[in-house]
Amino acid sequence: MDFQFNFAVDENENSEADAHFLLLCSPEHKQESTEKSRESADLAAKPSLKLAAAKHQDEAALKKNLCVKAAKEHSIPQDLNKVLENKVMETVLGLSHVKLSVVERTCSGDADSEGIVSKSVSSHSDLIPGVYEGGLKIWECTFDLMDYLTEAEIEFTNKTVLDLGCGAGLLGIVALQGEAARVHFQDYNSTVIDEITLPNVVANCISEGRGGKDRKASKPPSKRPRKAESSPDVLSRCRFFSGDWSQVSQLLSNSKPCLKYDIILTSETIYNPDYYSALHDTLAQLLDANGRVYLASKVHYFGVGGGVSLFEKFIEDKNVFRTSLVKTIDQGLQRCIMEIAFKNSC
Repeated sequence: MDFQFNFAVDENENSEADAHFLLLCSPEHKQESTEKSRESADLAAKPSLKLAAAKHQDEAALKKNLCVKAAKEHSIPQDLNKVLENKVMETVLGLSHVKLSVVERTCSGDADSEGIVSKSVSSHSDLIPGVYEGGLKIWECTFDLMDYLTEAEIEFTNKTVLDLGCGAGLLGIVALQGEAARVHFQDYNSTVIDEITLPNVVANCISEGRGGKDRKASKPPSKRPRKAESSPDVLSRCRFFSGDWSQVSQLLSNSKPCLKYDIILTSETIYNPDYYSALHDTLAQLLDANGRVYLASKVHYFGVGGGVSLFEKFIEDKNVFRTSLVKTIDQGLQRCIMEIAFKNSC
């Protein structure tokens, strides 16, 4: 059986439908629709992007605030024997220093209230930004700067000196033995000051351990703990601070009279470009008008991004200081000693 269906179609209606279909399929319409879709998506996304950006800024500000460690001045105990109690000493370039591997094994509880020893050991890292900044290790550029200070015969007599980012404090101890009038030590971590810097200063100030200016010719001290018979005159010339550079700088700047340093010694402190602004501002606040900064650094810090050229460029852009490279060491990773002074200084 055959079935026949008849459809009556209005030709005008069919033409209009075809025209509308062709319009929808045209490239121009597709592009216009795509652009409108994108505009709608952008409008919908803008509040989300703004919200995400604001959240990121809040998180960054919170992180920055958390990383700013308050300044603290550390008092020198009256009983100096307690400072050296249970400390095992070694010697390098004629200076006594706490054996750091022993500190890592024995420093815990109240002696490490910041927890930096356990965190450093467990993370197998010498640097944990905002938590631990490397003071448990003596970095090689410290020895470069110690050698340069001797070779260049830098004069410390009656000078006020700051060992910035001091760690073991060896640079400040060299200044003390050079008859500096005052030597101040600063490290980010209070544990480093109490367990390493202060014991090292005491050990090198006691009558048996004073090496004088000829450090290479001095007799290596015993590794056994010694009875502390330090000269009160030497330790009275020392002060010890921990905390973020900006906070310590503010503390020192607000003191009466305002402290300015003839010489600032610092080693391995330009490894992280994020710290350049704080370091620059600290030097600008604390350096005497005709003072000098002696900075030791690797040419480049792989994995962190900082280095000599980048810091020089940062200083040049700030237009406050002038710099000069006074020594280059090519053994191993290339390293430099930089001298920094105010542009208008003598």
